[in-house]
Amino acid sequence: MTLDELRGQLDELDGQLLELIARRQAASREIAAAKRATGKGTRDYAREREVILGVRARAEALGLPGELAEDVLRLLIRSSLTTQEQARVAAQGAGGGRRALVIGGAGKMGGWFVQFLASQGFAVQVADPGGAAPGIPVVADWHSLADLDSYDFIVVATPLGMSGGILSELALRRPRGVVFDLGSLKSPLRGGLNALKAAGVKVTSLHPMFGPSTELLSDRHVIFVDMGSPEALDAARGLFSATMAEQVVMGLDEHDRLIAYVLGLSHALNIAFFTALAESGEAAPRLAKLSSTTFDAQLDVAAAVSEESPALYFEIQSLNDYGAESLEALAKAVDRLRTAVLTRNYTQFEHLMQQGFDYLKGRREVVQRRA
Repeated sequence: MTLDELRGQLDELDGQLLELIARRQAASREIAAAKRATGKGTRDYAREREVILGVRARAEALGLPGELAEDVLRLLIRSSLTTQEQARVAAQGAGGGRRALVIGGAGKMGGWFVQFLASQGFAVQVADPGGAAPGIPVVADWHSLADLDSYDFIVVATPLGMSGGILSELALRRPRGVVFDLGSLKSPLRGGLNALKAAGVKVTSLHPMFGPSTELLSDRHVIFVDMGSPEALDAARGLFSATMAEQVVMGLDEHDRLIAYVLGLSHALNIAFFTALAESGEAAPRLAKLSSTTFDAQLDVAAAVSEESPALYFEIQSLNDYGAESLEALAKAVDRLRTAVLTRNYTQFEHLMQQGFDYLKGRREVVQRRA
């Protein structure tokens, strides 16, 4: 066969693969309906493990790398789960006949929430000078809305620097629906949230622990901050009941104390990492030729952090009442590592490594059980 004929054969096989994937997606939608009818959850880890092991064995029997087959299948499983989750959310129709207002719906997470609510059947309106997605009613300024009581949910998805003031203003209007924000920090929103609580508004606070590009909520967490309104908390949690998201409920102070490590520490570590590289005098192409598995993995994370909004990341570092705690812990850890290396103290170095191993052991065990 000529090269062109061989390429044509590959094109034909690619087309067949796409047709099979489309058939698999259609079967996934039918499986989603069957699971809903029988009350079964969307995800079954035992079934996934069984399928993956079977595919690896079949691939190896055909002379294919088992890792390649597993990677492809995991991608297909994730796509299938996304299809099933979206079908379950739409079928539940939690928003049927209800209205929601998203203040800041033109932003990334605001836009995600607009689509999430719309998929549940909510009549969604956006208040944002930046506009809204096609088909979504929009006003530039939420102050122009005369009847806030017509909304069952009011979501504040504006930048942290604005959200506290908006929450305080909403407290003066005392809307009847549930009010919550999507802030990654709660310290700067404390006054507004407490004002809503004092005004008798059904208020809670959310922190989706994922980015706006997320489609599948399996293995993702949504934090719900309890502001003393069981009705608001239950209603907000109900929005995610059809998804596979892990729901975590906690208080405002606990949230920010933990986020100081989950976000503040991890961001600071990566900022310090790429700052050290940038100021090292070593060119990125030269380092790339000498890279290692660990370096590449860390560099990928650092690169993603470097592309984020400096304003948002500065807010996360500077506006958290507990932010200094994690930065101090990082400084002390680096100092201990530096001292151990410069004094050639192997015992101290080994202690740091063992301490980290022991601390992370629990997380490894959870991952291994799921795998």
